[in-house]
Parts: sequence; C-alpha cells; structure tokens
Amino acid sequence: MTIQRGRDWGEHGPLPPGGVVVASDADARLVVERARREGRPLPPLGLVGGDLCRTLGGRGDEQRLFSPEGTRLTVDVGAVLVDERPHWFVAHLVARRSWLRGRIVAVMNAEWLGRWDVAPRAHPADGLLDLLDGSPPLRDRLRARRRLRSATHVPHPEIREQRAARFEIALDPPLGVALDGLEIGPASRLTVWVEPDALTVVV
Repeated sequence: MTIQRGRDWGEHGPLPPGGVVVASDADARLVVERARREGRPLPPLGLVGGDLCRTLGGRGDEQRLFSPEGTRLTVDVGAVLVDERPHWFVAHLVARRSWLRGRIVAVMNAEWLGRWDVAPRAHPADGLLDLLDGSPPLRDRLRARRRLRSATHVPHPEIREQRAARFEIALDPPLGVALDGLEIGPASRLTVWVEPDALTVVV
C-alpha cells in the first residue's frame, strides 16, 4: 500500500519463497524487466546493494534477508516508453550527453544516485517520481558536484524540479538514456510513469 502519513510501512520477515537476491539496481531492473516482458508477476527481491537499497536503509547483509529480522516493503517501479519502446527501472532514469555540458534529465524513484543525494524528497513508495531537468552552466555544475552528497544542490534556478506520477519529456537534441545505470541508447522522447506498489523487496 502506498505510504501514508502516520501509518506503519512494511513488516518484519524473511525473503518469501521464489525471491531473488540482487546486488545492484541494474540486477534488480533486469529481473523486473524480464518478468514484465514475459507477463509474469514480479518476484520479491532481496536487496544487498544499489541505490534503492541505500534509500531503504538496507545494510547489505544477505543473511538478514533470510531471517525474521529482515524488513519486507512494497515499493513503486518506474516504467518508461523510450521512443515507444517499453522499459522499467527501480531506482532512476538518467538522460544526458555529458555530466559537464548540455541538458541532464533525472527521474528518481530512489533518493540516491551513486554517491550523490540527487532527490532528497524522493520516496520509493509514495506513488510519485521526482524529476530534475536542467542545463546549468559549468561553474554551477562543479559547485553542485560538491553539494550533491549533502543534497544542497537544489533548489537551483537552472534546474526544474517536479513530482508527479507521469511525465512526458521531449529530448531535443536526443540524449543517451540509462536505466538503473544500464545504457539503453539515445532517445528523443520519453513517457515515464510510476507503477505504485508493484514490487516487494526485503532489506
């Protein structure tokens, strides 16, 4: 159930039968995408690494996943049409040519992107995705890189922030797209939406 103010979220318990242990967002994405393409239910995932795991307070302790001390949570999944080709992601979508010049678009389900606290308000169970879209000058990018670890890079006048369940994003010129750190190629248009409460994870 989508998280609500004042209500408990999740429960203690081990990874259910049929669950899959994954060590990265990329591995989690591949499991999700394979199941979606084959029309199967998403298997529960045990997270021992990655940005979604970090956002959820995961410890990277695989033994914990199979013990009563594991924490079982229901989280959202991101879905995207990349020039009409369907894909899925668990933590983030990034579209860019370079970190140092040109436009950068990030759609976040998780708070973290590697060492960077990109979307401090993002919550993977609120039924929303967090969009950051901008082309700040090089000087501001270098400053932002230092501030990203503490999430003080936003607000910024050159970065548009928005939280929504769906986005239509035109990329002109086309940008390379990465889902959970996996490059999937260039695109000129993205239709992104959230699948609420789609995935059970254990940390």
